[in-house]
Amino acid sequence: MSIEFRAITKRYGGSKAPLVVHGIDFAVPTGTLTTILGPSGCGKTTVLRMIAGLESPTSGRILIDGRDVTALGPAERNVSMVFQSYALFPHMSVLDNVRYGLTVSEVPADEAMRRAHATMELVGLAGYDARLPSELSGGQQQRVALARALVLEPRVLLFDEPLSNLDARLRRSMREEIRALQQRLKLTVAYVTHDQNEALAVSDEIIVMDAGRIAQRGTPQTLYERPASEFVAGFMGEAMLFDGQAEGDGTVVLGPIRLTPRQPVPPGAVRVAVRPEAWRLSPQEPGLEAVVQKSAYLGSTQELTLQSALGSIFVVWPEPEPLLRAGQRVWLALSGHGVSVVPR
Repeated sequence: MSIEFRAITKRYGGSKAPLVVHGIDFAVPTGTLTTILGPSGCGKTTVLRMIAGLESPTSGRILIDGRDVTALGPAERNVSMVFQSYALFPHMSVLDNVRYGLTVSEVPADEAMRRAHATMELVGLAGYDARLPSELSGGQQQRVALARALVLEPRVLLFDEPLSNLDARLRRSMREEIRALQQRLKLTVAYVTHDQNEALAVSDEIIVMDAGRIAQRGTPQTLYERPASEFVAGFMGEAMLFDGQAEGDGTVVLGPIRLTPRQPVPPGAVRVAVRPEAWRLSPQEPGLEAVVQKSAYLGSTQELTLQSALGSIFVVWPEPEPLLRAGQRVWLALSGHGVSVVPR
């Protein structure tokens, strides 16, 4: 079941109130996972709530599987949403939480029980029937929220920052589980997050939003390697932006470094987005001279803050040893991966 936005706007308040969503158009194809990505306040959660029917657009049309649902409420859309807070009923067991929507929908008790148990097994909760939410870990609570959404057999599944309350290890495993479930069940999913790595890991397509507008949309690889604007270049992969100059021969000059961008840019002033992992360090020339200001040992990598003629530079260096010390002089070069160039 596809999702389509046609010229959707949203404002809170009267006609003179500012728009929080500015006439956006996009589609989520059937059986795919599209992530809506952006910083806080960009409008991404408002977009998700409009898909769910929890908010009404000020203008435009929303279609699900070709049917105009703009004026329909949540119960009429066959859409399920997994909230950031999980929104579990604390006094209900896991089983009762999972089958709650079926009970409200007056599904026969034996059918509701069968579907609840099947869905709990699907998400790894078999045997947890009598547990209360307070007796579960964060990852297990997330699975309950996911099962409660899936048991309704929705046409569309929505996620609003579903992993933000989990630690790093659980985030990684849960995003893999969500992606595997989505692909196995061929669900149509819209997924909201502010975490670039999460978006890159789970998505068929990413929509980057900036101040209520779509800044760019495309595959994870397209957005990471070929950003269309300075905003997208800086946002994807936590890149740092530097002033550079594009030459007539197609190369770009960044201080003492010359590089060839992945896509052609016209001669003139440019912005070069460099991700922390793109820098290469050497104890001797040639390259960009820099001095270590801070270093942190992370086991498999070092995180370094360096001072150079280009200003402060943050580097993730994949060699944990030897640990570089404050005051140490190094020279920097750039690898081809993790560098993007956009006109200024």
